[in-house]
Amino acid sequence: MIKTSTLAGILLCFYAIGAKAQTEKQVIVGTRNVSLVLTVGKNGRVYQSYFGKKLLNAADYTNFAAGRHEAYITGGMEDQFQPAIQVKHNDGNPSLQLVYVSDNSSKKSDDITETTFNLKDPKYPVEVVLHYETYFNEDVIKAWTEIKHNEKSPLILNNYASNMLHFDADKYWLTQYHGDWATEMMQQESQLTSGSKVIESKQGTRPDIYQEPLFMLSLNQQADETSGEVLAGSLAWTGNFKFQFEIDQLNSLRVITGINPYASEYQLDAGKTFTTPAFIFTYSNSGKGLASRNLHRWARKYGVLDGDKPRATLLNNWENTGFKFDEKLLVNLFDDATKLGVDVFLLDDGWFANKYPRNNDKAGLGDWEENKTKLPSGIEYLVKQAEAKGVKFGIWIEPEMVNPKSVLYETHPDWILKLPNRDESYQRSQLVLDLANPKVQDYVFGILDNMMTKNPGIGYIKWDCNRTMSNTYSVYEKDKQSNLYVDNTLGLYKVLDRVRSKYPHLLMMLCSGGGGRTEYGAMKYFTEFWASDNTDPLERVYIQWGFSNFFPANTISAHITSWSKLSTVKFRTDVAMMGRMGYDINMKDMSEADLKFSQQAVKNYKRLSDVIWFGDLYRLISPYESNRADLMYVNEAKTKAALFNYMLSARYKEIFGKVKLQGLDPAKRYKVEETNMMEGAKPSFPDNGKTFSGDYLMTVGLTLNAGRIIPQSSSVIEITQQ
Repeated sequence: MIKTSTLAGILLCFYAIGAKAQTEKQVIVGTRNVSLVLTVGKNGRVYQSYFGKKLLNAADYTNFAAGRHEAYITGGMEDQFQPAIQVKHNDGNPSLQLVYVSDNSSKKSDDITETTFNLKDPKYPVEVVLHYETYFNEDVIKAWTEIKHNEKSPLILNNYASNMLHFDADKYWLTQYHGDWATEMMQQESQLTSGSKVIESKQGTRPDIYQEPLFMLSLNQQADETSGEVLAGSLAWTGNFKFQFEIDQLNSLRVITGINPYASEYQLDAGKTFTTPAFIFTYSNSGKGLASRNLHRWARKYGVLDGDKPRATLLNNWENTGFKFDEKLLVNLFDDATKLGVDVFLLDDGWFANKYPRNNDKAGLGDWEENKTKLPSGIEYLVKQAEAKGVKFGIWIEPEMVNPKSVLYETHPDWILKLPNRDESYQRSQLVLDLANPKVQDYVFGILDNMMTKNPGIGYIKWDCNRTMSNTYSVYEKDKQSNLYVDNTLGLYKVLDRVRSKYPHLLMMLCSGGGGRTEYGAMKYFTEFWASDNTDPLERVYIQWGFSNFFPANTISAHITSWSKLSTVKFRTDVAMMGRMGYDINMKDMSEADLKFSQQAVKNYKRLSDVIWFGDLYRLISPYESNRADLMYVNEAKTKAALFNYMLSARYKEIFGKVKLQGLDPAKRYKVEETNMMEGAKPSFPDNGKTFSGDYLMTVGLTLNAGRIIPQSSSVIEITQQ
């Protein structure tokens, strides 16, 4: 690593403030366009004195004094609002004071720099380290905190936030995302008022099923896609989270992000370090669209496993067969995958367990051997048959769960989270394994490792998790039950670390009964996530639109299914193409025309996939503001783009205006041509095949719908530089 010290005019440097250098200093944590300025006050405390657009002259930051916004406010002292950290010492003292000891800046690469602040309590042996890792080109900052102590007995952590940010604006508008099974990622915006607003999860293993660990915050006025000041942030944690937005009597807003301390007063042993998850955030003064593109670029390069590499198209059997299949039927379905032209056949739930066969969702979880009745020749045979037909074989697992009707349950009841002296409580007829226990971690890792060792040809894993943590008690944790929610998540990460150490590039989908796990704590181990079990294309427009605010297209799994009987195969396909496209459908129910269209659609998608997966996203018209939705992807060179137009509904004689494009080079000329059409269909927009300047397309736009508007219809426009 290259160490940096006092370098005036360079971001992420130490900047002494004139005559006050002996008692006060500034550290600028910055990216190409964003600066976070932290100031050490004369009292030894660290303050946030600026956060926003990078100023052209670094010397101007000296105009910002330490102020009153402490960077990591402690509980039990003079501050009477929500603290970032609150502890209880061995002697019962509930206060903490943190004073500056030192800071350091380490340049990890041309793009990444980490800045740390070392703080300590002057009376108690407690130390806190604030970490800020900046991604210069992506305008993203990752912040987390380390806590350690040397008291004789465990230190009780009552609150232990990852990060705290302060704002002084006239008004604040919060965009949050919520839902349930099959209604994930519903977008809601509201103005924050005096007092506190809390978004939190208490669900444990499916932490994001009701509330999502991400948000956008607009300052002074409501931001749109192209204008306004916006903070976009996400907590990288596959467990309970808490976001608190608190406006004080002076209209200042503090935003505290981190693990939810609900039922989680963490007992930290002496000499151990507690590391919070990272809060990942970006700032834009040009609207929500730029904030999303910042996060997408960061995610593809740093936040998602192999985010800059191609994804696979697939055919899943679940909607076709459910639990009712055998070896012969599966091999025949491989032919469907080959005929369709996809890369992977994915075998879903129902392939395992013998004493308690997995013929429904009430038995078998935990017993991960092939069911001899369904698969007498084993997985190895299926892998070879799939490869012989030109497709990779993928398989579903749910290794963190157990059914009471299983050999695992009978053999290791102490591995299962359940309350003593209480009736067991089930969700989907299952219970959660205790991943705080290292023996359980070994077992869960062994499920995948044993399968991959025996069948190295497996090319894809779908990792599912279908219940939350409730009625929980850990035999392993003993008298530290309040550590369980945190330790269970850390145990999952230990398993996934081992998986990725041995199988670094295995394609893996993160699923949790739909979109119950959608955050960057898990995504560094997975190539994509399942956004929702709801595959109705109309609903998926809203769900995928919401996820697109924070995640790049190549991470959002979207399948064409038979969920909706009202939509055409074309509309379902066009909606799925805005993400990582796949199929979960009985192809024998397809008409000849639909099959022919789908075969060509796979080819079209593969031709456009580089633009969709790796291009910049521009959301043009929101389904929340119109009866249609329009978005486009543009490659880095601005030579190629893909435009998606979805007509959701239409009132009688409703008029839809031109769509102004974004992200193109105004000086270049582009041909616009509709693709992905049913055989024999005519283009749906009058300018098909014409060539325009980028300036015209962005200033005047295109009429994408001519004549009668058909609800749940769509078009895909390929835009190519001439």
